[in-house]
Amino acid sequence: MTGAPTGAPTGAPTGLTVLVPCFNEGTQVEVAYRELTAELAAVEDLEILFVDDGSTDDSLARIRALAGTDPRVRYLSFTRNFGIEAVMAAGFRHAGQPWTVQCDADLQVPPSQIWRLLDGAAGGHYDVVFGRRVRRRDPLVRRLGSAGMHWAARAVFRIEMPRGASTFRLVRTSVARTITDLRLPWFMAAVPLVGARHTLVEVSHRERDAGRSKLRLARLAGHSFELFFGFSWRPLNAVYLLAALGLVAAALGLPGAHLLVPAVTLAAVAVVGRYVHRLAPPRPAYYVREANVPLRPEDTLFQGAPTPPPPVSAGRPSDAQGGR
Repeated sequence: MTGAPTGAPTGAPTGLTVLVPCFNEGTQVEVAYRELTAELAAVEDLEILFVDDGSTDDSLARIRALAGTDPRVRYLSFTRNFGIEAVMAAGFRHAGQPWTVQCDADLQVPPSQIWRLLDGAAGGHYDVVFGRRVRRRDPLVRRLGSAGMHWAARAVFRIEMPRGASTFRLVRTSVARTITDLRLPWFMAAVPLVGARHTLVEVSHRERDAGRSKLRLARLAGHSFELFFGFSWRPLNAVYLLAALGLVAAALGLPGAHLLVPAVTLAAVAVVGRYVHRLAPPRPAYYVREANVPLRPEDTLFQGAPTPPPPVSAGRPSDAQGGR
């Protein structure tokens, strides 16, 4: 392929959306745009879709400026910060091309690695190609936390997940929409759950050049609970077992049984409550304040109606009547 970047597959790929999540990325918006468009210059029907997750800095202004000069740039801007799952739901829903690659604005996985994902899907047998980061360059605490969570998901909760998969991935857009419409908390675990064909390829990873990661340990812990309770019944089964053991201990008058039963009861209430929460009617994953793509009525706060102007005060009636 004449002029193709190093490592590009033979024959120019067509129909690719690059989904770029953004939350307070500042100047990184332009950096990501320049690197992505330079690396993917040979791709026909290329689309760069920025999803602004309620940034409070100038990220949206920078994205808007890029969209004004390059028709390949499309964007959605949320009314507030809704989180990465909402970003993916909106991005996959509004992607305009048959394949979508998710690439973080920090570019810790270089854009050149997109070609490796495209090579992985070139045979036409896979719906999802995950990137597996080689020599991951994140802080040790985050790497250990992520590894521990994935180990627990597979070994303790028996959740099927692609080993070593990351959010740097290439997805058949129609399949991604099917998965996100299920409103499951973890896209990565939902892929094997629905039977989507997937594979992994090794990709390089580099240190973040600007800003800082938005994923903190507290949020990682929250994501872990969503994964464990969203895809496994084992916590509930464990409560059943503990409750049975508590009743047996109480019936036999074993020492400490009077403390065990209340403890099991509290644990049961907490775990059952988590599962009951899963049955609650799902609320909208996001609301869009501004976009340069067609939106569904339910995507906006105003249900598709034009943004109403502020009311105009004509003054109090007493003012209009000369104070009478």
